Amino acid sequence: MKSYKKLKLACYSASVCMSIISNLTPLLFVSFMELYGISYSLLGLLILINFSTQLLVDLIFSFFAHKFNIQATVRVMPILTLIGLLILGLAPFIFENVFIGLAIGTVISSASGGLSEVLLSPIVAAIPCDNPDREMSKLHSAYAWGVVPVVIFTTLFIKISGRSLWFALPLIFCIVPICAFILFMSSKIPEVKTEEKTSGALSFLKNRQLILCVFAIFLGGATECTISQWASGYIETALGIPKYLGDIFGVMGFALLLGIGRTLYAKKGKNIEKVLLFSAIASFVFYALAVVSPFPVMALIACMLTGISSAMLWPGMLVVSQKRVPDGGVFVYAMMATGGDLGAAVIPQIVGIVADASTITTGLSVAVIIPLLAIFVFGYILLTKKKFEI
Repeated sequence: MKSYKKLKLACYSASVCMSIISNLTPLLFVSFMELYGISYSLLGLLILINFSTQLLVDLIFSFFAHKFNIQATVRVMPILTLIGLLILGLAPFIFENVFIGLAIGTVISSASGGLSEVLLSPIVAAIPCDNPDREMSKLHSAYAWGVVPVVIFTTLFIKISGRSLWFALPLIFCIVPICAFILFMSSKIPEVKTEEKTSGALSFLKNRQLILCVFAIFLGGATECTISQWASGYIETALGIPKYLGDIFGVMGFALLLGIGRTLYAKKGKNIEKVLLFSAIASFVFYALAVVSPFPVMALIACMLTGISSAMLWPGMLVVSQKRVPDGGVFVYAMMATGGDLGAAVIPQIVGIVADASTITTGLSVAVIIPLLAIFVFGYILLTKKKFEI
């Protein structure tokens, strides 16, 4: 509806804020290593902090969403992103230990990311439309398309200006949350369903289908985010490909294909359960190729292709969860965000720990088990699809 057009733009811009939150820091990992001597484990810790903060926000909203003014909370999200980016950019100047500044900035901006994950999906779902599945895919494709300019601008900036001026990037990207704030403040936000009491939310934890969906999105979030978080460092340090080439063809290629996959489903998608199974199979193949291929270019291409294979693993499971737990409201979206963030936090951190003990290639090799497990889980979801058809 036209009356909600500005709100959709606000939600899309908030998704782009999430693109910045989740992808800017990993693009600067090698810069942090060279300039400040930050280890793989600490870099992995930044990823863990990012998604653990989002996870905490997810859990709070899972059980206490009824305590919050949803409309006011949504309008505050971009301000948190703005503050977090400002701290990241000023970290070298206001903190003796730069890592502390990076961690604090990550916590604040990630809190905004957690709110976005929990609230944007139910808000978009509450907007009247003919095909809510495709509207959900559009929302998540905005995140993927947002990664593309982040990668291009960051890579070209570092190439032209050098690694030492990295701190200017978070400050420049502050323009995005400012725009999101303006759009939300001038938009009408519909009411979204929340449980009236915490006990009402707790009752959903007995639902086996919800537990299955949370585990499935855990695997989906881990599959998507492990490559997206470590691709830049892996391509440069393990494959020996120059950063600007690796980021543009690997990281940006991943994001581009992620966006294409979600956009294609938004326009013509159907049979989401079947799409999820084939996505898991393809992701396993591409992960394996990325770590075992003796040819750097082939490994680079495999990293890139993981973008399209993992595109629907997260948003697709949101669609499935609404079929299997249709009355869950904000609680189900929050629990799904919790599962996705847990996968996105834990598995990349494990990769960083293994990389410190051995090599980054070995670290990514451990992660191959995630899409392998996903094949069995999504296979089961496909087999039981008919029980939950509306």
